[in-house]
Amino acid sequence: MVSSSHEALHRIFQEDPALFARAVKALGVSFAEPVSAVPLTTDLTENRPVERRVDTLLRMETGDNGSFLLAVESQGKQDRDKPASWAYYLSHLHAKYRLPPVLLVVCADRRTAAWAARHVDIGPPQWPSLTVRPLVLGPDQLPVIDSPDEAARDIPLTVLSAALHRRDPDADAILKALASALKGLSADDENTASIFIELTEQGLGKTPAAELWRQIMAADLSFFQSETAQSLRAEGRAEGRAEGRAEDILLLLERRGVVVSEGERARIVGCGDLDVLGVWFSRAITASSVAEVFGETE
Repeated sequence: MVSSSHEALHRIFQEDPALFARAVKALGVSFAEPVSAVPLTTDLTENRPVERRVDTLLRMETGDNGSFLLAVESQGKQDRDKPASWAYYLSHLHAKYRLPPVLLVVCADRRTAAWAARHVDIGPPQWPSLTVRPLVLGPDQLPVIDSPDEAARDIPLTVLSAALHRRDPDADAILKALASALKGLSADDENTASIFIELTEQGLGKTPAAELWRQIMAADLSFFQSETAQSLRAEGRAEGRAEGRAEDILLLLERRGVVVSEGERARIVGCGDLDVLGVWFSRAITASSVAEVFGETE
């Protein structure tokens, strides 16, 4: 299941594509600041029954007229199948767009970041044909931004810092610095502030830092409680309730011994309609198959 914190770790680059060049400086890698960035479709599926999607894909144009593709993956845990998928993404993108692709993997977990940073050779050991070398941003790669002045200079980078350090003792200081920076925005920037407030809330996941952020929003950032901001929060809460109800349905079916295929699981997880999920949950209490849950039997 794709979580809200997963979304935040790659969506932040959609909101500010230039954040990529600033963030990877911590890795000792230099990219020119993009002068423009164009979102591309994240669907890398071919005409066969295998669906492959990268989390975020941007075409980056730099000031020296250079272009490259930035594929951003939010990785929450180790997955032995991922390096093969990443190799597919990179080769497919290169063949499709004829532009050099760069893979950025963002991890809020240190062990996952260390695992993702490995160079993976594909091919026989005497002559690997392909090597996957992702750039990885994790808690040890991105600095703690706990100064209000520094946070004000780069709010998107501070949001990313908060998400990656959400389990660290420094999380409180980062959030307070971020709140101070957001308070300094003008009324004209309210929509921008609301987006970064929401991304921060999503990026913190279900950590203690998330509760502190909610307290800060209720007090220090109360002036951003516009209709737009409230709508964004309501959407996030509805999404969270839908995710929870889908998990309840799957757990109930598992406990009752009802077999759930990958396609059926994807349909349940992908449903965002709480009313529909409620009907499915009621049916799952007695159903002997997932088809009965969906109401597709006579």
